[in-house]
Amino acid sequence: MDLSARAPLSLDRDLHSRPDALLIIPVLALSALGALMIFSASAPRLEELGISPTSSLERQLVFMVLGALAFIAISGMSERSLRGAAPYVFVFVLVMLAAVFVIGDIRAGAQRWIALGSFQIQPSELAKPAVILALAAVLAPTEEDDLTWARILRAVALAAVPMLLIVTQPDLGTGLVMAFVAVVMLFVAGIPLRRFLALAVAGTVGMAAALQLGLFQFQQYQLDRLTAFLDQGSDLATVNYNLFQSRLTIGSGGLFGKGLFEGTQTNLSFVPSQSTDFIFTAVGEQLGFIGGAIVIFLYAFIVWRLLAIAASANDRFGRLAVSGVAALIAFHAIINVGMTLGIMPVTGLPLPFMSQGGSAYLAMGISLAIAHVVALHRSPVPGERRLL
Repeated sequence: MDLSARAPLSLDRDLHSRPDALLIIPVLALSALGALMIFSASAPRLEELGISPTSSLERQLVFMVLGALAFIAISGMSERSLRGAAPYVFVFVLVMLAAVFVIGDIRAGAQRWIALGSFQIQPSELAKPAVILALAAVLAPTEEDDLTWARILRAVALAAVPMLLIVTQPDLGTGLVMAFVAVVMLFVAGIPLRRFLALAVAGTVGMAAALQLGLFQFQQYQLDRLTAFLDQGSDLATVNYNLFQSRLTIGSGGLFGKGLFEGTQTNLSFVPSQSTDFIFTAVGEQLGFIGGAIVIFLYAFIVWRLLAIAASANDRFGRLAVSGVAALIAFHAIINVGMTLGIMPVTGLPLPFMSQGGSAYLAMGISLAIAHVVALHRSPVPGERRLL
């Protein structure tokens, strides 16, 4: 029999018991590059302080291992188990978000972290996969033409409660992530446009009323960070300093970059928060336009792969959950890279799998594992061939 004549559409279910290499490989590549960039960006600063130049890298590696273990453990679950765990995970995260205001550490005017020995956990990061699971569980039982107001409002409430707790910390960037993910998942669930517009109007009016009544207030530095990129030539020594140094650093890399550990802006610590929020500047200076383009391509490939998995999911829960993960990673990558280039406001969102930050890496690992569970049990993607 001519084996080449077998249709590429037929993928047996055993194939999907194997890890999805097309999803995992680009994530591993970004993680390895991120670790290298974290070391290159943090080592000069740490040496100036008399600290081991590898300490930031070592801490990141610990969470990378934890993220990998979480990915492997969750990937072994079934979709039914994942869905059943959604309410318990959501309540646990809500408790952690509330606990932040009681036992959380305050840094730079924000109360976002809970100390666990020598490490710190940021519950707002762990809330991202928890909200995705909760929204998928709530929206999944309905048909696309039967998304009732009761179910829509229940989903909005599930997203709004952690979002308000997070914004109050204050962490406006993560609050925006929650809002974007919720909107995407509502659209994937099939919310009618008129109902969505009604929600948008109600949300805008509610926010305006809360601000007017003093129930919630934006800090001045938050407003400055959101609006400064609109006038990038002003306040270069204060509000726009990070953005000015970021663009200068990326531009200095040219086409091919200055080479690893050869970036003068990076070595002289000109870019604040370079190993965290502005890690892409280390890529731009050392690896140039080519390196930056490869990083952006890898994120685009991951999002494409997630959308392909969502399209072939066996049920609405899987499709909604993976769509939420795709929205999460896409929003983070677009906003983070955009803010370093000056085309997006500075929101403090980390670059997935690359920025230094244990909670962020762990949360992304868990989110990716949710998508991987769906990938392991999905229906075949038309035209897809087995990756040997």
